Amino acid sequence: MLKVRDNIKMNMYQHRRDRLLALIDADYGGQRVRFCDRTGLSESRLAQLLSTTYREGTAFTEKTARKLEEAAGLPPLYFDQGAAPAPGDDLPALPPGFMRVRVVDDDDPSLVRIPKVKLRLSAGISGFEVEPERFDGATTTVPATWIERNGFNRDNLIAIRVRGESMEPTLYEDDLVVINTGDKRPVDGQVYAFNYEGEPIVKRMERDAGDWWLKSDNPDQRKFGRKICRGDACMIIGRVVRKESERL
Repeated sequence: MLKVRDNIKMNMYQHRRDRLLALIDADYGGQRVRFCDRTGLSESRLAQLLSTTYREGTAFTEKTARKLEEAAGLPPLYFDQGAAPAPGDDLPALPPGFMRVRVVDDDDPSLVRIPKVKLRLSAGISGFEVEPERFDGATTTVPATWIERNGFNRDNLIAIRVRGESMEPTLYEDDLVVINTGDKRPVDGQVYAFNYEGEPIVKRMERDAGDWWLKSDNPDQRKFGRKICRGDACMIIGRVVRKESERL
């Protein structure tokens, strides 16, 4: 079985090389230098990616493919499209614009692990402590390209579970949200995690009459009325930058 997987990997490296050569021929008149000018890739690095002997033909890695697709303005997984499925798979062709869900290895360099945590807070204290969230695993993964594209520091990212109904229909109970703890600048209309009187809450910020307010998205404002955000009773932990939900 291991030998089969190794053969599949080697076939994928060759498939990416073939796709890249076809792209250069079709879109760049066969001129590698034009492709290098477009992507910022050096000609020597391009030669390495296309080589079947450099690093035993394994230079065109998944991480490299994803970065090159972004640099060339190509759709995600462009270089992997059309690759032969693993033995035993009998998968139908997908319509244009659709991509198949992939199962990736834990050490896949195209993904970054974000810790799932529970927040431990104290009233009037701007800092916070965390403990691992064991709800369904201690980490979640996000694309490395997403972090790079947004300029985030991965060390500032944590993930927490949403509690309660106050942010429905934007966020539901047990939705997972990623928080950038390096962004505490209040912006009208953005969603943040707060230390509100010692309790962790997720709310939308609203500027009104010179004050900042915490607003729920739930339309039942009688039950989930807004709260004023002022002083040490209301401190921003970080801005919510991503969510994962099983709600359709």
